[in-house]
Amino acid sequence: MRDIRVVELFAGVGGFRLGLEAASDRYKVIWANQWEPYKADQWAFDCYVSHFGESPNHVCKDIAVAKKDIPNHDLLVGGFPCQDYSIMKKNSAGIEGKKGVLWWQIDDILRDKRPSYVILENVDRLIRSPAKQCGRDFSIILRCLYQKGYAVEWRVINAADYGQAQRRRRTFIIAYHNRTKLFQEFAERVCLNGIKAMHKQVMDDGIMPKAFPIAAHKRNFVDHWIDEIRFEDMESLSMIQKVYLYNAGVMMNGRVYSVEVTPRYEPFIPLGNILEQGAVDERYFLREEDMPKWIYAKGAKHEQRRRRDGSVYWFNEGAVGFPDALDKPSRTMLTSETQIGRTSHVVTDLQTGRLRVLTPIECERLNGFPDNWTNTGMPEKMRYFCMGNALVVDIVKRISIILYNV
Repeated sequence: MRDIRVVELFAGVGGFRLGLEAASDRYKVIWANQWEPYKADQWAFDCYVSHFGESPNHVCKDIAVAKKDIPNHDLLVGGFPCQDYSIMKKNSAGIEGKKGVLWWQIDDILRDKRPSYVILENVDRLIRSPAKQCGRDFSIILRCLYQKGYAVEWRVINAADYGQAQRRRRTFIIAYHNRTKLFQEFAERVCLNGIKAMHKQVMDDGIMPKAFPIAAHKRNFVDHWIDEIRFEDMESLSMIQKVYLYNAGVMMNGRVYSVEVTPRYEPFIPLGNILEQGAVDERYFLREEDMPKWIYAKGAKHEQRRRRDGSVYWFNEGAVGFPDALDKPSRTMLTSETQIGRTSHVVTDLQTGRLRVLTPIECERLNGFPDNWTNTGMPEKMRYFCMGNALVVDIVKRISIILYNV
């Protein structure tokens, strides 16, 4: 069997590549790009090349410039920047935001290169972005893929549901071109059986359900069109499209089917299992003088706050576990990990019983990276940042195993 030539976009510290190569040595990354705009130090790229080697095909440039040099390939992968879709960012601008517009760079590459397969990753909110026009951004992405001859599967995957140590929910998109056997067989089933075939692709026949088995689905579903008959052009789709999509779905020839599915749960890895066993440096332990700030950040709130215009409103939020339970999977790790705040993890140290934040190695383990993967000269703060941006390696591995067997 021949090699699968891979191009890796927005490569970060190499999570996609680790997952692919763990699945099969047939996956050969022939070109990769990682570039953080407006940064003098390119720590993530430096980490990438420290593990995978310096090469003219490992490129640290703006993708808008570098894309002209991308070679022909079979599989395009990338965790394209998600800040403009993230629920953690107030008033997210979606596909129109500074980082959301990077979708159009992917679109240009797909138009020019037409790889047989595409695997993309983003935040779970992507399928319902923006809040004021639910489903518009994902519909635009689906329309772009449809126009270039692709069928699409998507799933919102919570890594802990499938045996991982972190409750990290991400949208994974798989597209396959109409010249592939996968597309042609799916298209024939849809031609014969219509929406029933699309439902079966979501539940059983597709790459996603084979990689991440489904136990059940809810009764409500979406049967929708994003083709040129329903929307004459991309501008009309962008202006008026609004659809509430569920956590699983497919698109074939401009028809979209989506349904809410329940995973066939697998035993998760408890947070306590990934903690370092030996002595941990004192700098990771909570300082006594910071405890009031930690207690406030983690606690429930019902308090008056003032808007910029001077008006007053009541702010409410529930408490977060403090410390985090060691017998459950962790909460989602963010780029701000270890900073005093609601989202940072605080654990009971296994040796001393004292409270501390996670170490960089523990954050790497939560995403399935080897220990000290990011210990390549970058500041420790950047190690946390890189892991907060990374994906869970095993999720990519599972998808990749199914893909190379089709």
